[in-house]
Amino acid sequence: MTDINFIRKISNLNNGIQPGTPLKKNQDIDSSFKDIFKEKFRENEVTFSKHANERISERNIDVSPEVTDKLNEAVEQAKDKGLKNVLVMIDNQAFIVSTMSNKVITAVNSNELKENIFTNIDGAVIK
Repeated sequence: MTDINFIRKISNLNNGIQPGTPLKKNQDIDSSFKDIFKEKFRENEVTFSKHANERISERNIDVSPEVTDKLNEAVEQAKDKGLKNVLVMIDNQAFIVSTMSNKVITAVNSNELKENIFTNIDGAVIK
């Protein structure tokens, strides 16, 4: 095989990148790092169970990005204290969250807070 044929094969393998073209290794590494970081960060964000989503919808509970941020902060605080099932109060709304799975189990609005009993929790965080 001649040198020119070898160069053509390499060029095809590199999806059209010509020999001698500088590779953007740092950019590729940065992109990979950002993707991994975002994925790991997302693992720490709260998610909502099917039951919680139904209650949020039925009860017209606000789950804005600000509320989600407060839930994430509350879960981190609760984990730091070793809590597993937590009542999180945000703006007269209650969320029961499992810190083990970062999952909101249920949600209650201010109208239904009165005379409500929360069981199987080992702590509360008020935001």
